[in-house]
Amino acid sequence: MGLLKGSLTFSRYRVRGELPEEFRPFFDRQIKKYAFRELTASAEEQAFGWTSLENPLDTHFEGAKYSAGDFFYFALRVDRKSIPPALLRLKCLEEERKALKDSGKKRLFREQTREIRERVYLHLLARAYPVPSLHDVLWAPSGGWLLVGSHADKVFEIFEDLFKTTFNAKFTPFLPWDAEQLDRNTAAAVAALEGGSFLEPSKSSGEKTDPAFLAREFLTWLWYKSEERNGTIAIPGKTEVELTFEKRVVLESGEGEYAETVACQGLHADLKEGKAAIREGKKVREARLRLEKDGDRWEFTLKADRFQFQSMKLPQTGGLDEEAEEKEGGILERVYLVETALKTMDELFAFFLSRRLSPQWASEDIPRVKAWLRG
Repeated sequence: MGLLKGSLTFSRYRVRGELPEEFRPFFDRQIKKYAFRELTASAEEQAFGWTSLENPLDTHFEGAKYSAGDFFYFALRVDRKSIPPALLRLKCLEEERKALKDSGKKRLFREQTREIRERVYLHLLARAYPVPSLHDVLWAPSGGWLLVGSHADKVFEIFEDLFKTTFNAKFTPFLPWDAEQLDRNTAAAVAALEGGSFLEPSKSSGEKTDPAFLAREFLTWLWYKSEERNGTIAIPGKTEVELTFEKRVVLESGEGEYAETVACQGLHADLKEGKAAIREGKKVREARLRLEKDGDRWEFTLKADRFQFQSMKLPQTGGLDEEAEEKEGGILERVYLVETALKTMDELFAFFLSRRLSPQWASEDIPRVKAWLRG
């Protein structure tokens, strides 16, 4: 994720349920209990566990800190061994030929080839070096949320199981359109919406639709709003921000093998091709954005379907000093900047959702978007 330095790529989770009152001793005990341990058996393909974020080799959490203020930061380490298919196939062929020569037969039974493959695979696995991967974790127990430095489903599966086992906590992906994030009336209104063309009012067919389509509509609407007032967007009851679509916009319609994708690139995304794609019914799936607020500037790619953030560049800070107090202050500053960006994007989504559910959506917003596309 890059919490300590550099850009950040992460997914968000919402943590639910009660945690122990004496949380720090509980956390200390549990994270050490489920810390990463090296692969011991030669036939093991994978090992995973928690490590220190400051020092990935500190799997006992003895030297490095793992908290700053009310935030806890650590890492998920996953070591995997893998055998290249071409190498496995070649070694199996060698063993099969040797077996035929030793037996004097012309062919092997299926059970024999299966046994040879398993034996060769285990032999290669014992000699293979595991490849490690590290994924930052930032947890705010008091705020009920956490960030995980990955977008990969395989990492999520390991992380979710290990986190539940370690901390006995329930959690779900943080999606701003999820019913648990909304009040009852808004959740009911969202459930009644249907996907389809962004430029036409929704028509009910009685079929349930995945509300994630709203995220693509949000990014599409956000592109229009970013050009409506030269990048300035006034969030009702909040503040004004400046938002610019930059460098890359990906649009898509359909699903699975029927999906049609258009990727547009440009310095400021002044992209006629992208707007033509919206007229044809496509919506923005991901985009590179520049966000400015109160003199600070962030750059990141927002992936709509899971509301994930990639390669987020934070406003310039003083960096992390090696002195303990200054280092903690630097981490807290970076966490604050991440929180500010996320809160602002959530506020923008809430603004969009209020418009999307209002009677003015069909009478005002859609005509304005159509006029923007013609411009």
